Amino acid sequence: MAKQLTVRWTEQALDSFEDMALQLIENWNYKIAQDFDNDVQELIERLENNAKLCPPSKVKKLRKCVFHKNASLIYRVKSSTIELITFIDNRSNHHF
Repeated sequence: MAKQLTVRWTEQALDSFEDMALQLIENWNYKIAQDFDNDVQELIERLENNAKLCPPSKVKKLRKCVFHKNASLIYRVKSSTIELITFIDNRSNHHF
């Protein structure tokens, strides 16, 4: 069985996650934000067991997980660590 990897959140990942959750609360409701949080936690658990779960991003050495039609997680694998880089709105103009 493969060794489970450690997940590390960057400051940018924490900020972008929080921004998305707050927007969901403000524009929709708390339940939608809670579902978003649950989706992210489930994705992280899956990544801990399979670091290459998501395809490579346009940016070298990064990977992009589309976990909702409007949201993606950008991350990189560094030895035994999965480093969460940022969360992006798929409808935005981004370079990932």
